[in-house]
Amino acid sequence: MSEETHKKIHDEKHLDKLTVKELRDIAAEFPHERAIHDMKKEELIVFIKAAKGIKDEAPLKKKKHVAKIKMSKPELKAKIRALKGLRRQALESSETEKAVLLRYQISRLKKISRRVVAG
Repeated sequence: MSEETHKKIHDEKHLDKLTVKELRDIAAEFPHERAIHDMKKEELIVFIKAAKGIKDEAPLKKKKHVAKIKMSKPELKAKIRALKGLRRQALESSETEKAVLLRYQISRLKKISRRVVAG
Protein backbone atom coordinates (compact mmCIF):
# COMPACT_ATOMS: atom_id res chain seq x y z
CA MET A 1 0.00 0.00 0.00
CA SER A 2 1.51 3.32 -1.04
CA GLU A 3 1.71 6.26 1.33
CA GLU A 4 -0.86 8.26 -0.63
CA THR A 5 -3.39 5.45 -0.45
CA HIS A 6 -2.60 4.98 3.24
CA LYS A 7 -3.21 8.68 3.96
CA LYS A 8 -6.44 8.75 1.97
CA ILE A 9 -7.84 5.87 3.98
CA HIS A 10 -7.10 7.68 7.24
CA ASP A 11 -8.51 10.96 5.92
CA GLU A 12 -11.72 9.20 4.94
CA LYS A 13 -12.13 7.53 8.32
CA HIS A 14 -12.97 9.69 11.26
CA LEU A 15 -10.19 9.73 13.86
CA ASP A 16 -12.54 8.64 16.64
CA LYS A 17 -13.29 5.43 14.80
CA LEU A 18 -9.64 4.40 14.42
CA THR A 19 -7.92 2.06 16.84
CA VAL A 20 -5.15 3.23 19.16
CA LYS A 21 -2.60 1.30 17.08
CA GLU A 22 -3.68 3.09 13.89
CA LEU A 23 -3.62 6.44 15.67
CA ARG A 24 -0.07 5.76 16.91
CA ASP A 25 1.02 4.96 13.35
CA ILE A 26 -0.41 8.26 12.13
CA ALA A 27 1.06 10.20 15.06
CA ALA A 28 4.52 8.72 14.38
CA GLU A 29 4.61 10.65 11.09
CA PHE A 30 4.63 13.98 12.94
CA PRO A 31 7.46 15.38 15.08
CA HIS A 32 6.65 14.98 18.76
CA GLU A 33 8.18 15.78 22.14
CA ARG A 34 6.21 13.34 24.23
CA ALA A 35 6.31 9.57 23.73
CA ILE A 36 3.41 8.48 21.55
CA HIS A 37 3.10 5.04 23.11
CA ASP A 38 2.29 6.67 26.48
CA MET A 39 -0.66 8.62 25.10
CA LYS A 40 -4.26 7.52 25.46
CA LYS A 41 -6.67 7.52 22.52
CA GLU A 42 -8.14 10.94 23.31
CA GLU A 43 -4.65 12.44 23.65
CA LEU A 44 -3.57 10.90 20.35
CA ILE A 45 -6.60 12.36 18.57
CA VAL A 46 -5.90 15.82 19.97
CA PHE A 47 -2.21 15.52 19.00
CA ILE A 48 -3.00 14.44 15.43
CA LYS A 49 -5.60 17.16 14.96
CA ALA A 50 -3.14 19.78 16.24
CA ALA A 51 -0.38 18.46 13.97
CA LYS A 52 -2.64 18.44 10.91
CA GLY A 53 -4.11 21.83 11.80
CA ILE A 54 -7.63 20.49 12.04
CA LYS A 55 -9.86 22.78 14.04
CA ASP A 56 -12.62 20.86 15.69
CA GLU A 57 -15.65 22.17 17.46
CA ALA A 58 -15.68 21.94 21.22
CA PRO A 59 -14.98 18.36 22.20
CA LEU A 60 -18.12 16.44 22.88
CA LYS A 61 -18.07 15.05 26.37
CA LYS A 62 -20.26 12.16 27.23
CA LYS A 63 -22.68 13.23 29.89
CA LYS A 64 -23.41 10.82 32.64
CA HIS A 65 -27.08 10.42 33.35
CA VAL A 66 -27.70 11.57 36.89
CA ALA A 67 -31.02 10.44 38.21
CA LYS A 68 -32.78 12.67 40.66
CA ILE A 69 -33.39 10.89 43.92
CA LYS A 70 -36.78 11.81 45.28
CA MET A 71 -36.69 9.83 48.53
CA SER A 72 -34.64 10.38 51.64
CA LYS A 73 -32.49 7.65 53.18
CA PRO A 74 -35.02 6.62 55.87
CA GLU A 75 -37.78 6.37 53.26
CA LEU A 76 -35.57 4.19 51.07
CA LYS A 77 -34.67 1.93 53.98
CA ALA A 78 -38.37 1.53 54.89
CA LYS A 79 -39.20 0.66 51.27
CA ILE A 80 -36.37 -1.92 51.21
CA ARG A 81 -37.66 -3.51 54.43
CA ALA A 82 -41.18 -3.72 52.99
CA LEU A 83 -39.90 -5.32 49.77
CA LYS A 84 -37.84 -7.82 51.78
CA GLY A 85 -41.01 -8.86 53.61
CA LEU A 86 -42.87 -9.30 50.32
CA ARG A 87 -39.95 -11.30 48.93
CA ARG A 88 -39.93 -13.57 51.98
CA GLN A 89 -43.66 -14.21 51.49
CA ALA A 90 -43.13 -14.93 47.79
CA LEU A 91 -40.41 -17.45 48.57
CA GLU A 92 -42.59 -19.19 51.16
CA SER A 93 -45.44 -19.49 48.67
CA SER A 94 -43.06 -20.75 45.94
CA GLU A 95 -43.53 -17.71 43.68
CA THR A 96 -39.94 -17.67 42.43
CA GLU A 97 -40.49 -15.25 39.54
CA LYS A 98 -42.02 -12.67 41.86
CA ALA A 99 -39.19 -13.23 44.37
CA VAL A 100 -36.58 -12.61 41.66
CA LEU A 101 -38.26 -9.37 40.57
CA LEU A 102 -38.44 -8.20 44.17
CA ARG A 103 -34.75 -9.03 44.62
CA TYR A 104 -33.90 -6.80 41.64
CA GLN A 105 -36.00 -3.98 43.07
CA ILE A 106 -34.29 -4.31 46.45
CA SER A 107 -30.88 -4.26 44.79
CA ARG A 108 -31.75 -1.13 42.80
CA LEU A 109 -32.99 0.66 45.91
CA LYS A 110 -29.82 -0.27 47.80
CA LYS A 111 -27.73 1.29 45.03
CA ILE A 112 -29.84 4.43 45.18
CA SER A 113 -29.48 4.60 48.97
CA ARG A 114 -25.70 4.43 48.61
CA ARG A 115 -25.86 7.38 46.20
CA VAL A 116 -27.99 9.33 48.68
CA VAL A 117 -25.42 8.77 51.42
CA ALA A 118 -22.49 9.69 49.14
CA GLY A 119 -24.21 12.73 47.64
